[in-house]
Amino acid sequence: MADLTAELVHTVRRTPEPLDPRRTPLAASGGSDPPRPIQTPGEGEDVELEDAPVSAVPRRYKVIFHNDDYTTQEFVIYVLERFFHKSETEARHIMLTVHHKGAAVAGVYTKDVAETKAQQVMDAARENGMPLLLTTEPE
Repeated sequence: MADLTAELVHTVRRTPEPLDPRRTPLAASGGSDPPRPIQTPGEGEDVELEDAPVSAVPRRYKVIFHNDDYTTQEFVIYVLERFFHKSETEARHIMLTVHHKGAAVAGVYTKDVAETKAQQVMDAARENGMPLLLTTEPE
């Protein structure tokens, strides 16, 4: 039993063998220096940090209906309900604002969505013989 204990102590106290650079994968790939250990900064040392890019909130755009003398009020209500998912009451209120003030905002979206909605509504208006004009502008 004493021999086993002495053998275990000898095994535990043995220092690891030094690395042979000829037997490491680095030597096979043509590199001559062993990899350096990663150093962490000590207490009180200055560390340079890179600023992470700030994700910007996408700019929002208003979709604006413009008044004309030919597009019917019913058609304006229809496209507000269909393309902008407005209730009949909301659609009627926006339509009357366009009629009385000359223009009104139908919704606010990201640029791509706003431009797509405006184009879809104007395409639908042209198919129905209406000269309805919608524009988009930054909020």
